[in-house]
Amino acid sequence: MTDTGTSWRDRLFGGLKRTSDRLGDNLTGLFTKAALDDQTLDEIEEALIVSDLGPAMAARVRDRLAEGRFNKELTEEYLREIIAEEIEKTLAPVARPLEIEAFPRPQVILVIGVNGSGKTTTIAKLAHNFLEQDYGVMLAAGDTFRAAAIGQLKVWAERLGIPIVAGKEGGDAAGIVFDAVKQATATGIDVLIVDTAGRLQNKTELMDELAKVRRVLGRLNPAAPHDVVLVLDATTGQNALNQIEVFKETAQVTGLVMTKLDGTARGGVLVAAAEKYRLPIHAIGVGEKIEDLRPFDPGDMARAIAGTAYAR
Repeated sequence: MTDTGTSWRDRLFGGLKRTSDRLGDNLTGLFTKAALDDQTLDEIEEALIVSDLGPAMAARVRDRLAEGRFNKELTEEYLREIIAEEIEKTLAPVARPLEIEAFPRPQVILVIGVNGSGKTTTIAKLAHNFLEQDYGVMLAAGDTFRAAAIGQLKVWAERLGIPIVAGKEGGDAAGIVFDAVKQATATGIDVLIVDTAGRLQNKTELMDELAKVRRVLGRLNPAAPHDVVLVLDATTGQNALNQIEVFKETAQVTGLVMTKLDGTARGGVLVAAAEKYRLPIHAIGVGEKIEDLRPFDPGDMARAIAGTAYAR
């Protein structure tokens, strides 16, 4: 491993400091009252909603507070602990690392997401994680609409020392995927990670292309694609939820990766996404380095968002 759990945890808490600070700002002024009452509960619920945690989470925290400390003094430490506990309850069922279990090999992972979400870099980081686990990895440059995406993926493949199947800009994505699966099967590759076009302007066109890719994969391996992973940019806040809605419909998403959690005060949207869609969250990214994408611990994630101390 190139990284340790402790340093990763430090980066996670540091990366989400803006999120926890925003939560604290929204809660400012709610701890000066002598006792917890209905008005304060309403204000806390609203503060959690505007912190991107979502209405369901906000309502559960409100109910917990009403049960345990109604008409008693409310401290910030106690409130943050309740928030952390409720976030962890939501995240724990969906925290699921990508496991390589397909037989026969390769396991085909389609990676989708809008342009600018960090999709191509996330593919490289996923490949790096699989290489750390001693899996053989191949990339397929299926985003043929952008020459830059093809070039960027080639650079990453060279840096990682792994094979890539790519064509020209404007080429047939399904044909590239077909060739990649054939090569991966013939050479004993464990994991084939496929980049796909990130256009949302024309959902019909996107759906047709993904359907064609699926048909091609099905002819070679009826179980493929084994995973359809949507990459989300945390800095987009509530717009990330809209992207899940669109891609869930058009691409049959099986899991999520959240990136750029270190550059945003909108990290609470991860909780809202887990609450609303219940899709597995495979990994989170809190930096630009190749090792800065890791499976996440629900407890640490909850405490980082809530701004409480490390779990003991």
